[in-house]
Amino acid sequence: MYSKLRNNRTLNLLIIGIRFLVGFAFIPSGLKKVLGERFTSIGTDHPIGYFFEAMYRTGFYYEFLGFCQLLAAFLLFTQKFATLGALMFFGIILNICVLTISMHFTGTWIITSLMLFAGTVLLVWDWNKLKPILGLKISETHDYKEPNYKWQIAGFILFIILLSSSILLKSN
Repeated sequence: MYSKLRNNRTLNLLIIGIRFLVGFAFIPSGLKKVLGERFTSIGTDHPIGYFFEAMYRTGFYYEFLGFCQLLAAFLLFTQKFATLGALMFFGIILNICVLTISMHFTGTWIITSLMLFAGTVLLVWDWNKLKPILGLKISETHDYKEPNYKWQIAGFILFIILLSSSILLKSN
C-alpha cells in the first residue's frame, strides 16, 4: 500500500505543496529572529509576552532559532534535501506546538497542531528513508521517484523570492 501511495502522481504533487507551505510558514518568523527583531508586541505583564521577551533577550540563541527555521524552510523547498528539512521542521514545530498548548495561546494551538500534523505526514511520506536511520530492517527496497530537477529549481527560486519579499516588506 505504501508503494502505491508513493507512486501516485497526485500525492507526489500534494507532498511538494505541503513542503512549500510549511517551509513558507517558517520564513517570516525565522527571518524576524535572525534580524534580531521582537517576535511579538505583547507586553511583559502577560505570561506569553514575558516568555517571548526572555527568549528575545537571549540574543544568540534567539537568532539561532531563527536560523534553524530558515534552514528547515530552505531544505523543504529544495525537494532534494526535504527529508532532512522535514526532520528539522518536525522538531521545531513540535516544540512550538507544546509551547502554544502549555501557555494557553488562544487559537494558535490549532494552527501549530495542524502544522505538526503536516510535519508528521512529511515524515510518513519519507518513511522508507527514515527506517535505516532508526535502525529498522528494510524488508524490501524500492526506488521511489523523487521530484524532478524542475521542482528543485522552482523550490530554490520560490524560496529566494519569498525570503527577498519578507526582507523588503520589513524594510518598508
